[in-house]
Amino acid sequence: MRSKTQCGINLNLILLCCFFIFLFTIFIIRSNFSSPLLTPSTSTSINISQAHISTSTPHSKSPQSSTPCPSLEGPFIPTCTKTPPSLANAIIHYATTNITPQQTIKEISVSSRILQKKSPCNFLVFGLGLDSLMWTALNHGGRTVFLEEDKSWIEQIQQKLPNLEAYHVSYDTKVHQADKLMEIGMKEECKVVGDPRFSKCELALKNWPSEVYDIEWDLIMVDAPTGYFDGAPGRMSAIYTAGLLGRNREEGETDVFVHDVDRNVEDKFSKAFLCEGYLREQEGRIRHFTIPSHRARLGRPFCP
Repeated sequence: MRSKTQCGINLNLILLCCFFIFLFTIFIIRSNFSSPLLTPSTSTSINISQAHISTSTPHSKSPQSSTPCPSLEGPFIPTCTKTPPSLANAIIHYATTNITPQQTIKEISVSSRILQKKSPCNFLVFGLGLDSLMWTALNHGGRTVFLEEDKSWIEQIQQKLPNLEAYHVSYDTKVHQADKLMEIGMKEECKVVGDPRFSKCELALKNWPSEVYDIEWDLIMVDAPTGYFDGAPGRMSAIYTAGLLGRNREEGETDVFVHDVDRNVEDKFSKAFLCEGYLREQEGRIRHFTIPSHRARLGRPFCP
């Protein structure tokens, strides 16, 4: 999820700023016209995400009220809504930096369309980067949690973006073990749906913060850990565990996104453990899978 510094304001940055302005326009329109009849005495409240980087303190929300626009006349008076802090911070951040997210506008649009439908929701992101503020803003009012392998990187991001909820995690796999791990993943114990903490499958990630397992995630983005060289941890376990978390929810479904599917590990493991039958879309280097609850319908096969 980390991005490389670019000199000057480039085309990606301009497009990203336009993208946020477009989202903000949609937010205002929905706030003004999606609710029933509004009168001068009508007020609405918006939950503002007050997440922070921590390994123990949970996410909290605080209300923000809006008031009717006094200058508008007529029987239908829309509500004046302030720019959500998460969105305002994101616009300011990306408008004043030369660093843009690693994903392209088209790739970002794949997950942003789902966030537009589901937010505020629970959003789990494998990886922490300079695009993390964008994901938090797109999930305004929800809970967005980041899992990062590099503790020093968390501290570096914290200095620039202190209002993010992130946890330091570790992996015990290497990219060069991918073929062996794929064989392990084909065993019967890896087809059993349950809490990853108690799974007998070697691919399941265990001993992580309880929030990872106790929350039912509506969206999961796998854009980490590092996976571009043989000695890197690779995303084998992250992809498998993301699928297991989705299958183990009580009901409903989880949208899972895997980035960098042009690479061998991300390509093969996403198809094997998130299942080609659950694949909804691919745009550039990102794939979107929809994983249904397997607890809601017993006997459902691991892959359709």
